[in-house]
Amino acid sequence: MSTALGLCGSLRAASTNRMLLHEAGRLYGGMEEANLRLPLYDGDLEQTEGIPDTVTKLAGQIAAAPAIIIATPEYNKGISGVLKNALDWVSRVPGPTWRNKPVAIMSSTAGRAGGERAQWILRLCLLPFRPDVLAGPEVLVGSNESAFDDEGRLTNARNHEGLKDLMAKLRAKANG
Repeated sequence: MSTALGLCGSLRAASTNRMLLHEAGRLYGGMEEANLRLPLYDGDLEQTEGIPDTVTKLAGQIAAAPAIIIATPEYNKGISGVLKNALDWVSRVPGPTWRNKPVAIMSSTAGRAGGERAQWILRLCLLPFRPDVLAGPEVLVGSNESAFDDEGRLTNARNHEGLKDLMAKLRAKANG
């Protein structure tokens, strides 16, 4: 089985979204995490220097991956600038990078809603790319300060079962 590609909307090493992404990767059966440390999108930069190699690499990883897992934090009731910037840059690379690609989204937040707004906004941001975004089960991990153990595993059985089901659906889509 091929590994999925993971995108984490938080750059922080100890991010609970990164923990959630890695837990999803374990349940999927393998995952490579993409590097979203990209320059800010700037049309002048693109015109004078072209598309950065890091962006071209990311677009290639997305196109080649059998499935995509995205973990998004919710910052000020929206997705992170890091994630939006990555989507904006990849949209500048020619070709249908995302088209029909199975995508699972999830979120981990300090609030009790678990990133519901961020997931909704992310779905809207992905629409122009025409991926196959799974409808559910929704994985919304709230109160994230107590949601993971010392090994980065989910402590709530309901969250774990939802993530397990989501990864099974993603694997089934990726395998045709």
